Amino acid sequence: MNRREVVVVTGFGPFRQFLVNPSWKAAQGLKLVGFGERTDIFIREVPVSYVKTQQIIAEIWQTLHPKLAVHLGVARGSSVVFLEQTGKNSGYRDKDVCGFCPESQCCVEGGPEKLDSVINMRAVAKEFKQAGTDVIYSRDAGRRAALIHVPSSGSLTAGDRLVPLLQSLILTMLDQLEDPSETA
Repeated sequence: MNRREVVVVTGFGPFRQFLVNPSWKAAQGLKLVGFGERTDIFIREVPVSYVKTQQIIAEIWQTLHPKLAVHLGVARGSSVVFLEQTGKNSGYRDKDVCGFCPESQCCVEGGPEKLDSVINMRAVAKEFKQAGTDVIYSRDAGRRAALIHVPSSGSLTAGDRLVPLLQSLILTMLDQLEDPSETA
């Protein structure tokens, strides 16, 4: 009996002007469309909280052992999707929803300065850019996880455009994990 793969998709909860965060709406849309018969999708809304989010993400990895975790965030003022290659640990100056900001300005105290995703985001972005989609490669956020910033404005904010694009992006990432030669 083949074990089904688990893909985790997180979206953030309310923050600033986003009473319903577009990243959470996108995660809910992905739950509805799924990733095929061999893949279970688990979605989770995470609060915009340094401490609580770290706890939730650690719990997800320990309990679900996902093949891939995709964290959706919102890119304020953007009309395109950003595929982030590298997560940086420093430079966090904003308070979270609890009013907390780490004194060290590090997202994860004692954590590495940066984490690179094993997903070749440049290759994924190139494939989708050639197909005419508004997807941009970025070196600013990830791990065996992927961070995708979804737009907060423009035509891609419509669920009927954004969700199928995200579904295709994540399926491409899963294919890349199966066949690393696709990262060229």
